[in-house]
Amino acid sequence: MQVVLIDRFVVPAAAKAEFLERANINRDFIKHLPGFVEDNAYEEAGETDSRIVTVAVWADEDAFKKARIAVTEEYKRQNFDVAELIKRLHIQMERGIYKRLER
Repeated sequence: MQVVLIDRFVVPAAAKAEFLERANINRDFIKHLPGFVEDNAYEEAGETDSRIVTVAVWADEDAFKKARIAVTEEYKRQNFDVAELIKRLHIQMERGIYKRLER
């Protein structure tokens, strides 16, 4: 069964360019991992903040778990700290791991 990772962000206008640059680096990296199915990003622009949603779909639980490990290793290699970026840019983040409901 596919695993869907949905991240929701509230991004201040002043942080949007840096946030999107980093998000694109991440999206480009995961597209090459085994078990990756697809990803999309959506924006609801406000006057002061943007609400951005990213959706990444993985073939199954095993592919998702391996992708998390690969992403963690890549962040270490890049010396990138997600928590620091979120805090420094005053971004709010909510993450959920979903599975499709079957009828």
